[in-house]
Amino acid sequence: MRIVETIHKADWPAIISRVTGVTLLLAGVLLAAGLCAATPQGNSVPSIFDSHSTPADSIRHLSFFVLGVTGLIFLVVFSLLSYVVVKFRSRAADTEREPAQVYGSTQIELAWTIIPILIVVVLFLATARVIHAIQDAPKPAEAVEVTAVGHQFWWEFRYPGLGVVTANELHIPVSDPARPTPTFLKLLSADTDHSFWIPQLAGKTDLIPNRVNETWLDPHQTGLFLGQCAQYCGTQHAKMLLRVYVDSPEDFKVWVRRQQQPANEDEKEAKGRHVFESTACLNCHAISGTNGTGRFGPDLTHLMSRRTIASGAAENNSQNLRLWIQNPDSIKPGSLMPAMKLSDTELDALVRYLETLQ
Repeated sequence: MRIVETIHKADWPAIISRVTGVTLLLAGVLLAAGLCAATPQGNSVPSIFDSHSTPADSIRHLSFFVLGVTGLIFLVVFSLLSYVVVKFRSRAADTEREPAQVYGSTQIELAWTIIPILIVVVLFLATARVIHAIQDAPKPAEAVEVTAVGHQFWWEFRYPGLGVVTANELHIPVSDPARPTPTFLKLLSADTDHSFWIPQLAGKTDLIPNRVNETWLDPHQTGLFLGQCAQYCGTQHAKMLLRVYVDSPEDFKVWVRRQQQPANEDEKEAKGRHVFESTACLNCHAISGTNGTGRFGPDLTHLMSRRTIASGAAENNSQNLRLWIQNPDSIKPGSLMPAMKLSDTELDALVRYLETLQ
């Protein structure tokens, strides 16, 4: 009898402990949601809740709808569970009698079967509508076409209609809602599975070998938007970053004209060019006007027009460029770029030459 009384005395602390745990869990969920919805000034991590493109807007609205429905389900279940825990807790006066036994309820069984089915159907239809609107969006004549190729571990961007080839940093024009100018991307993979994702501009789309997938961006404002590969593709998957610059129509035209120009030829740096053409660099990289026509690594014709190197892993400056050539693993361990083993004189000449490639 004393044991039973001790158990009942401990009931309230157990109940309080369980309710506190669930409350902390709910607070954690709300905190995580708040961090996701934070503005870029308060949160440097790109968020799907800070959308700036038509596809991303559709995904954000769907996310809010799904979170609202599931949040309501959580509140109902949590409230009922709390009520049952408190209302029907064990009492000292009930120790000698058995609780009422219920052997089936048609109404309850119909409710917990039909209501979940209706919820799933609604969520399915809402999701299918958004997927259809994004995947089957018509391509206007003014759309910019880009072919994005995923490599281990960098991005190649080709503008077939403009004759531009670049890497890791995608430039696209802002799209005026009155006269939309979306950018349609054809996604390919050169080796293994990758995933193209810019949370603020569009959803994730996989790049699969021997398959062509497509996505599109319709940014509403200019600026820099960050993304990365969202599919594990090897050692440096986490540093397969990409930067999307949304330019005004005028700035985009200026950028295209500069990228269409041949590589800068500075006779003062002829020695550095000779180093490039006489080493293994030209087997992987291309520079217009030289013997380098490689496709395994990024096109370097306008290398210094990019703000980063190593697919966003380091700032593009003399020090990092020298270190990247000398010892790639110091910046990106496991990258497929080999250390060139150049002498200090050759390395200095090569770096000076690359710095002229504006």
